[in-house]
Amino acid sequence: MLIVWFFAAQALPPYQLPGPIKVGDKLAWLVATPAGLWHVAASIFHVAAAMLASFVLGFFVALLPLYLPVAVIMVDGRFTPFVNSFPGIGWTMLAIVWLGIGTNTVVFSVTIILLPFMIINLREGVRALDRELMEMAGSFSRSRARAFRLIILPSLFPFMFSAMRVSFGVSWKVTLTAELLGGTTGLGYLMNVARQELDTAQIFAVMLLIVLLVYAINRLLFDTAQRHLQLGRVGAAS
Repeated sequence: MLIVWFFAAQALPPYQLPGPIKVGDKLAWLVATPAGLWHVAASIFHVAAAMLASFVLGFFVALLPLYLPVAVIMVDGRFTPFVNSFPGIGWTMLAIVWLGIGTNTVVFSVTIILLPFMIINLREGVRALDRELMEMAGSFSRSRARAFRLIILPSLFPFMFSAMRVSFGVSWKVTLTAELLGGTTGLGYLMNVARQELDTAQIFAVMLLIVLLVYAINRLLFDTAQRHLQLGRVGAAS
């Protein structure tokens, strides 16, 4: 692929298809200079903050019908379909109007777009709870906090993990768009600057870096955590 890319770049102008050497130089600038690392760190912060905020909000919304049954229609029939179908670009535009250009706009946009992924996965976990076990816990103890800590939370771990893993991949795509439209820092902002300057090599470098980051974090963090969860289940079963 690199060979084909190299020779194809020789036949096209750099603004259409830069060569791998030029892209490599831009990638080196991203990961080896303070200015480049600042934008990389900004994107990582945007992703982490949005995932944390969407998880906390999604966890609260998903558990609400468990403790307040009347909220089932509101959560499953109204709120979740609305946030799931509302265009992501619409949230970004509204955030720019409400919050201006900057970090707050990016984090808000990504959070609200990730929210339905969190709610849907966690709601499946709530529906899968063993009702008989819940009733037994209520019979032996009136402490809701203890039942939550010993029964509900451990039962939701696989669904929480699934929600975080799915949202992580989506979050980078959404963050890139939010930074491109409403950010002042981050990899998406760099892509916007590169677009204006016809610096296609910079665009290629940003996309390649995101692929490498997502792949590395999936392998090092999520795959490792999944193996531990599976080993924990096997240990518990034995």
